[in-house]
Amino acid sequence: MKILLLFLLVPLSLSGCSKFNGTKLEGVLGGEQNLVSLSYDITKKLEETAVPRLMPRNPDQPLLVTTFVDNNDLTQTSRFGRILQEHITSRFVQFGYTVKELKLRDSLLIQPKSGETMLSRDLNLISPSVSAQAILVGTYSYTNRTMYISARLINPANSTIISSVDYRLVMDQNVMAMFGQKMADNEQYTIDKPRESLIDKIFY
Repeated sequence: MKILLLFLLVPLSLSGCSKFNGTKLEGVLGGEQNLVSLSYDITKKLEETAVPRLMPRNPDQPLLVTTFVDNNDLTQTSRFGRILQEHITSRFVQFGYTVKELKLRDSLLIQPKSGETMLSRDLNLISPSVSAQAILVGTYSYTNRTMYISARLINPANSTIISSVDYRLVMDQNVMAMFGQKMADNEQYTIDKPRESLIDKIFY
C-alpha cells in the first residue's frame, strides 16, 4: 500500500496540479494554471455542445471571437481576457473554422489598449454585411483568489445562446500578476514545508 501511495504522490509532487490550488495541499501539490489548456478546453466544450452544430471549413460563415471582459465592468478587459481570446481563436482555427476579426466601429465596443469586446446586448449593432454562424463572448469575475469564467456562443441572427460553459479556478501567482496583484505572504491556503520528506514518512 505504501509503495502504491508513493507511485501516486511522487509524480504529482514533481509536476504539480492546479486542482490542488486553494486547498491545504497547495503548498505541496499545487501547480501553475495552464491557460492554454483552459482555453482549449473551453473551445472544445463550446463546439461539442453547440445547438445547432457549428460548421467547420465554411469560410462564408466564420466565427467571431471577442475579448473576455470583466463581468463587473463590461467595458474593461485585461491581459487575462486577451490571452483567453487569443488561445481560443487559435484552437478554433486548428479545428478547421474560419475566424474573422471585426474591425467595424459600429459593430464593436472598442476601447484603446483593451481589445475588442462585445456582449449579447450589443449584437443588434453588428453590421448586416458581417455574416457569422456564431459569436464568442465571455466574462470573468474574481474575489480574492477565486475566479469565475463564463463563455458563450451566440447566434447573431436571433441573439440566442447556442452553447455555454462555466469554469471556476483558483488564481495562481501568474494569473494574479495579470491583474496587478500578488499572493500574500501569509496566504491561508498554503501549508508549511514538511519537517521531513514524504519518502522518510512512508518508509521510516
